[in-house]
Amino acid sequence: MNYNLFKSINQLAGHHPLLDGLMVVVTNNALIIYAIVLLLIWLFGKNYYKQTVVYATITGALGLFINFVIGHIYFESRPFVAHKVNLLLTHTADASFPSDHTTGAFALALAVLFVHRKIGLGMLLFAFLTGFSRIYVGHHYPLDILGSIVISFFISIIVYKLSPFLEPIANTIINLYNRIPFVPKNIETTGNTNSLDK
Repeated sequence: MNYNLFKSINQLAGHHPLLDGLMVVVTNNALIIYAIVLLLIWLFGKNYYKQTVVYATITGALGLFINFVIGHIYFESRPFVAHKVNLLLTHTADASFPSDHTTGAFALALAVLFVHRKIGLGMLLFAFLTGFSRIYVGHHYPLDILGSIVISFFISIIVYKLSPFLEPIANTIINLYNRIPFVPKNIETTGNTNSLDK
């Protein structure tokens, strides 16, 4: 079933130039786009938003670390190694399960979504597109993507629940940043801005 679902998606590749182009752009640049979004939130958001960026970064790093561990415990070959596929982009023949791109995308998106719904929802939709693109270009099976989503969900829940304990770390990073001259700052003058983006 996993391979059949992969084929039903990957067989579209190479036949629709506009869709091919979109999927290549997404799969190549998804994490860069997320990094830019988080950077903009950091630069122009108040301290509460900066805290979210710190938590999202921790979530993404933990998700990728778990992927690294899983990839060394359980090795599944990439689809293009085991089968004839429509491969739009070359890739090293490392472990297929789980998908680093998808884990990173969902980990960052969910970390933001739990606190800022509007921004997080947009990031989450783009995360789904990222996961789909990984199958489309021939790099991952659907179960690789599903596994990445599950990993991201549990890691983001854990980090969200631990955020009160991580807050001193986040505040230290924010305070150090705010001491740097000539950088954009948007320091809060009132209480918690928790409801701004709900």
